[in-house]
Amino acid sequence: MPEPIVDVVAGAIADARGRILLARRTEGRDLAGLWEFPGGKRERGETPEAALARELHEELGITIEIGAPLIAVPQQYPHKRLRLDVRRIDAWRGTPKGLDGQALAWVPAHKLASYAMPPADRPVVAALLQPDRYLVTPAPGSDAGRWLQALEVALAQGVRRVQLRPGEGTEPARWRALAARAAACCRSADAEVLVNGDLALARDLEVGVHLRAAQLQQLEQRPLPAGLVVAASAHDADDLRHAERLGCDFAVLGPLKPTPTHPRAKGLGWRAFAALREQVSLPLYAIGGLAADDIADARAHGAQGIAAIRALWPAHA
Repeated sequence: MPEPIVDVVAGAIADARGRILLARRTEGRDLAGLWEFPGGKRERGETPEAALARELHEELGITIEIGAPLIAVPQQYPHKRLRLDVRRIDAWRGTPKGLDGQALAWVPAHKLASYAMPPADRPVVAALLQPDRYLVTPAPGSDAGRWLQALEVALAQGVRRVQLRPGEGTEPARWRALAARAAACCRSADAEVLVNGDLALARDLEVGVHLRAAQLQQLEQRPLPAGLVVAASAHDADDLRHAERLGCDFAVLGPLKPTPTHPRAKGLGWRAFAALREQVSLPLYAIGGLAADDIADARAHGAQGIAAIRALWPAHA
C-alpha cells in the first residue's frame, strides 16, 4: 500500500526588485541546510490558502494576499511522499523575519538555480523562470518559406521554447540550412531553440539538443556543455532517471492522451504522470493530445507545462 502523501504549502514571494525569498532549513530537520520556498505542512481540515497564511505568519511574521497557483509538485523521498503546493504571493504586510531561527535570503531570479534545494523545490524554480509551453515543429514539407512564416507567427504569439524537428524524408542538407534560418528567427525573438536528436547540428548552430528516448539510453554523459540546453523524451521512470543522471535540463513525458499520430497508444493520464513526476526533480513537460488550455492541469500535477505540435503551431500553416 503506498505511503500517504504529506501536503505542504509554500509561497513564491517577490520583492519590488524581482528578488525571490528563500528560507534555509534549520539543523535537526530533514534536509537541513538546504534552501526552500517558505511554507509548511497543511493541517487536517485546512484549505491550502488558510495553511499558507498561517505558516507564513508563524514563520515570517507577515500577513499575505495569496495569488494564483504556481505549481504543485509530487515528490518521493526515501522516507516519505509529499505534494508541494506553491502559490504566488501578491502582497504582504510586515517585514519577513526568520522567527524559527531560519536564515532568509532575497535571491535574484537568475541565481535561484545556484542555491542547493530539496528535490521538490527545484521544479518550482523552473516554473518561475522557464516557459510553460514547448513547441515541437511539424515537418517543413515542400514550402520552407511558409514553414518559417508559421514559426514566426508562433514566436509572435509568445512561444519561447522551440524544438526544431525535421520529420521523416527531409533531405539532410536542406534541413541544416532551414534549421539555421529557424534558429536565427528564434534568437531574434529571444526564444530558446533545440534541434531534435542531431548533436552535430546542435554544436554547429550552438543551440540545444532534444534527445530521443532511444538515443538517451545510449549516452553515459551529458552530450553538450552546460551553456547549451539538453532535453530528452521520456516514456517511463527509467528514462526519467537516466535523463536526470545525464544532467538534462528538462524532459518531456508522455503521451498523456492518444494523439492523431499515435491513436492506438494508451495515454498515461494525469495520475500516472504525477506518479512518475515523483521519481525525479527535473522540470517535465507533458505531451500527447494537449493544448494551452491544459497548462493549469499540467501545473497541478507537477508539470512545467505542455509540449505540443499542432496545438502550438499556427492553425493556418
